[in-house]
Amino acid sequence: MHQTPLHALVHTLTDRGLTVATAESLTAGLLAARIADIPGASAILNGGVVCYQNKIKQRVLGVDAHLLSTRGAVDPVTAEQMARGAQRVCDSDIGISTTGVAGPEPHQGKDVGTVYIGLCIADHVSQHVELHLQGDRAQIRHQTVEAAIKELCAVVD
Repeated sequence: MHQTPLHALVHTLTDRGLTVATAESLTAGLLAARIADIPGASAILNGGVVCYQNKIKQRVLGVDAHLLSTRGAVDPVTAEQMARGAQRVCDSDIGISTTGVAGPEPHQGKDVGTVYIGLCIADHVSQHVELHLQGDRAQIRHQTVEAAIKELCAVVD
């Protein structure tokens, strides 16, 4: 069987005894589903939160209400807070989040294809990646999942 980067990621996280949790707005559960497609993922995927609405980002994940009202959901700090919230809510070593604009229209001054991936690692180090993707709504969401997997692989290496 061909070993994909995602297979390798699940294997590495399992070997290291590390777990991951997702907070997904833009991708609405696609990232968690991709991880769960891999045999053995139950050892590393603690859970995920689909947080399409800001009230869920705030109430469930603990994203700052003022941040959401002033900077919006498509923001690097929002992405980091979403990742931290997923890590906390799902009691995981790593939290990862996706937020962005899939289109077809710009949203709150952000162009279609603007995406932020947030990461929070066990020692509370938060970071984000900003992407500017091209394509239709489905393509942008798919590319975001692939980019998130790539970022997880980079963090684990």
